Amino acid sequence: MQYHQAVSSSLYSCIGTAANHEPKSVLLLLISFPFPVGHHASVIAASGSVQKLKKMAGRRAALKSIDWLAFAERVPPNQRAMFNNLKTRSDAIAAKLTSLPEKPAAIDWAYYRQTVPKAGMVDDFEKKFAALSIPEPVDTETSKIAAQEQESNKQALDYIQASKARIGMYQAELEKFNNMIPFDQMTIEDLNHTFPETKLDKEKYPYWPHKPIADL
Repeated sequence: MQYHQAVSSSLYSCIGTAANHEPKSVLLLLISFPFPVGHHASVIAASGSVQKLKKMAGRRAALKSIDWLAFAERVPPNQRAMFNNLKTRSDAIAAKLTSLPEKPAAIDWAYYRQTVPKAGMVDDFEKKFAALSIPEPVDTETSKIAAQEQESNKQALDYIQASKARIGMYQAELEKFNNMIPFDQMTIEDLNHTFPETKLDKEKYPYWPHKPIADL
């Protein structure tokens, strides 16, 4: 009892000094000192700095669920360790968020009115605490990621179309090879007909190699 009285006396002295300079610091003093009736003080202390900033204005931020299986299918083998570390960290943050209460525990202001001798100070704190509004962080990255996704999808579609064009060209060449006369049965005329690039223009270039030196 004497210990608690001594603590209370010290606390009241600190409160009186802090109230003249920085009223917001008084609530921190109320949190820091152990009161004899531990219920209300422990509620504040356990809740953290001003109830964890009112638990982001008392609302849990909406989180998009992640399809980790679909995510894992797109991770190359050399980045598997990075992916596992990311998932472990994400799971830990999600578990911690889930463990937190949706709303902070209510503060028993009546108790502090009876305990704090300075008239009106607790009322002032209650008013300021009720008026405290912590805005949720603005999401500035989702739009950037969405733009990158659209650009990546466009590049992927362009690559697919170009690949289909190359496949058609290669199939046409393969069909030509399958249907042409075997090399050991070809004449020079057959070779020039099947591969026009092999035909020499002896009239324009009468001397060997019958083509411009730059093309050699």
